[in-house]
Amino acid sequence: MSVAPTLQEYLDSNDLEYEVVEHLPKKLNQVNPETGVITGDRVAKPVLLGDDDSYLLAVLPYSHRLDIDRLNQAMARSLVIMNQNELEATFTDCDRNAVPPTGHLYGVDTLVDPSLFHKEEVFFESGDTKLMIRMTGVEFKKLLAQAHVHSISHHL
Repeated sequence: MSVAPTLQEYLDSNDLEYEVVEHLPKKLNQVNPETGVITGDRVAKPVLLGDDDSYLLAVLPYSHRLDIDRLNQAMARSLVIMNQNELEATFTDCDRNAVPPTGHLYGVDTLVDPSLFHKEEVFFESGDTKLMIRMTGVEFKKLLAQAHVHSISHHL
């Protein structure tokens, strides 16, 4: 497989600058010769949530934990983490466990933790378990311009 067609088309048609890179190692503190040390605060982690009304994709740094209680309180909802089947049914052109943080491309409202926008570079899943996307924080902010921004997580 390659970058999910939905994501690829959006990136290219909106002239976003990005690079496709090999998937990061499981231990994010390992040194990648091309990029240096990759820390979890520069990797966007999407979490699909849902309730009786709809789905919501929460995007937070990999090194953080979602504060679902605070999120539910702020949004006056009762969101829970969705299972793998619901994730696969929503992100149909993506490999299992390779969902990009772009819920809006799949009809899902997206909420992003603002800390990701202040990073020099951000990495995220491409829809393919072997590839990731790397882009600047500025470009990542453009990519998620339609997302709601809210502090939804805390550092582990």
